[in-house]
Amino acid sequence: MAAAEDTNTTQNPSGSEAPKLSDLLDRGWKLYEEVDTTNEPSSSTAVQVKVKRGIMQLEEATMMVNQLDLFSRNEALEEISTTDLKYLLLPALLGALTMKQVNPNKRLEHVQAARVYFMDFLQRCKSYDICSFQLPKTSENTADTPTEEQMNPPVPMPMSQSDLIAMATQRQAKIERFNQRKETEAKLSEIRGLVESGSADEEVVRDFYLLNVRRWVTLALEEIDSISQEIEILKRMELFKQSAPQPSPPKRPPMKPFILTKDAVQAKVFGAGYPSLPTMTVDDWYEQHRRQACLPDQGIPRSAANDDKEEDERAERERKEENDDEEALQKARDWDHWKDTHRRGYGNRKNMG
Repeated sequence: MAAAEDTNTTQNPSGSEAPKLSDLLDRGWKLYEEVDTTNEPSSSTAVQVKVKRGIMQLEEATMMVNQLDLFSRNEALEEISTTDLKYLLLPALLGALTMKQVNPNKRLEHVQAARVYFMDFLQRCKSYDICSFQLPKTSENTADTPTEEQMNPPVPMPMSQSDLIAMATQRQAKIERFNQRKETEAKLSEIRGLVESGSADEEVVRDFYLLNVRRWVTLALEEIDSISQEIEILKRMELFKQSAPQPSPPKRPPMKPFILTKDAVQAKVFGAGYPSLPTMTVDDWYEQHRRQACLPDQGIPRSAANDDKEEDERAERERKEENDDEEALQKARDWDHWKDTHRRGYGNRKNMG
């Protein structure tokens, strides 16, 4: 198959040139490395923005690779040009960036999509025989609805000899993958500077991209192991949320009754409920003090006595005037004469009349 050159570009419907395929891959790859090596929390806005931008760049590059038909199952690894080898990393980078999304409501969807990306990458590497590894078993139970076996896991049985051998084999395989990755990373660090500076020849550049692909094979195998465990946990959590009974609203304790009292004995037993409880009216208080003869001088009963005395004096004067008492008549005439010569309020200096 003819190799596609990095200078290939596509035309947008508007007529402007779209980004180069190599530029899209380089940008997405760079964003992944920034997110993977940052000290910021993965849930921060800045990190999540880079994750989304990287996914968009790599998805666009993947669509361009499919349109150009760069890879075929009928060709061998030696037939792929050096400039096209790096595009084998597209699904691996997409899976890694998808795993870095932190939306809790879509976590199951994200890990399932990442598993699809990693499996596509591993299957393509297996078909090209890039390195020796065993493909993970494809799980048919990747649907959202948990199966009966997942809802009711079997009771663990004592391990047999074959189980122990399988566990030892898996452990040995993980150790070998770890050693291979360390060896691959050491070789990459030696030639990375030459490739990035542009001074490496084609053979060194080809080795650089093949080493990157082999490194990502080990990473993808590890990611698929952890994804399978996480998918099982997420499905059980979802099942638990659906089967868990809805909590009933908490019952309010009964309120204590308010007791209003008037009787002193009852108030001592039950309490008044508030301070300064009145025990009698104002009229009751005055009546009690009147009976005890302890009212002040300005009390209501004393004022009534003064009014009675003035009424008696007025009646006595009228009686004397009617009986032609000389002294009373003379006093009345003098008073009338004085009122004729003096206006009302004369001499009232107290009220300034």
